[in-house]
Amino acid sequence: MQYTNTRNGFSMITAISMIVLMSSVAIFIMSLSGKLIKETTTQYQREQATLLANSYTEYAIMAVTANDRSTGSCIQTINGTFGIAPNSYNARIHISYIGTELEIANCAGTRQLATLTAGSSTPLNIIVDAYIDYQDLDMPNGNNLTYHRRTIQKI
Repeated sequence: MQYTNTRNGFSMITAISMIVLMSSVAIFIMSLSGKLIKETTTQYQREQATLLANSYTEYAIMAVTANDRSTGSCIQTINGTFGIAPNSYNARIHISYIGTELEIANCAGTRQLATLTAGSSTPLNIIVDAYIDYQDLDMPNGNNLTYHRRTIQKI
């Protein structure tokens, strides 16, 4: 009879240890799954910010090209918002000019990085700084991130 009681006790210990082992594996899988979801969300937001920076840079180049600097005002900044809060992206675009005084025209007093002599054959160049601000979705109470892209473009 003692053998029967010992075997029943051994079966109980084996069952408990298997439950503990399977619980540990389940906790590990849940933890890994949470980390993968967070990484995917972060990667998505970063890619979205990169694409918006590229788009706003192209928009700034088109705006400078279409603007008449000799008669009109100078384009210095472009601001925009994409999306609905809390998953919104705020774009801040800053434009600086490099070129001759004739090419820069009315922009000479604002955000001018260099003025070349009037006889120079250097065309107008602009530097576009695109800042895309967005909020980390996993930290909704304040972890704001900024993606920055700088482009030098010959106009």
